[in-house]
Amino acid sequence: MQNPPPTAAPFDYDAALMACARGDRQALQQLYQREGRYLMGVALRIVRQRQQAEDVLHDAFISIWQRAETFNPARGEGRGWVYSVVRNAALNMVRSGARQVDVSEDAAEAIDDQAALAAYAAAGDQFELRADLGRLENCLNGLEPARRDCILFAYVEGCSHGEIAERLQTPLGTVKAWILRGMRALRECMA
Repeated sequence: MQNPPPTAAPFDYDAALMACARGDRQALQQLYQREGRYLMGVALRIVRQRQQAEDVLHDAFISIWQRAETFNPARGEGRGWVYSVVRNAALNMVRSGARQVDVSEDAAEAIDDQAALAAYAAAGDQFELRADLGRLENCLNGLEPARRDCILFAYVEGCSHGEIAERLQTPLGTVKAWILRGMRALRECMA
């Protein structure tokens, strides 16, 4: 009987970001090698064009390098912070092309929460991942349909608030409120 292959040690995103803050280029390279393809997927889902997604990823990694010293592990996990930088860069590109106003603080918080949820879900083993996804599905099903649809349009399809408002034929302020309240309800349900 063969022994199972040794499992790789978990990657320490917080330590990598702190190393970037100290000017360690190898730490940034390790972050890119570890997460680059997944972050490209996040950017591509939002901007929907490969060249723009590559530009987003490039700009995001420059931003990660320059802003690594602002990362605070007491406020969240490093992996979630990296994903939020990429997601915000992609949303900024979409907004600048559509000439929309910057995201409000509440919306930015909701985006960061989603990135942290995605990072958390990807970090666990397969059993935990399936259990967490089942919990997330139950929590999503517990939301009223309009809030659930808004969250799915925003976080799965990468739609802007304006696009969601058009799809649902609902005022923009209402869409923003539904997303904010829906994310709060998801946080409480997942806790």
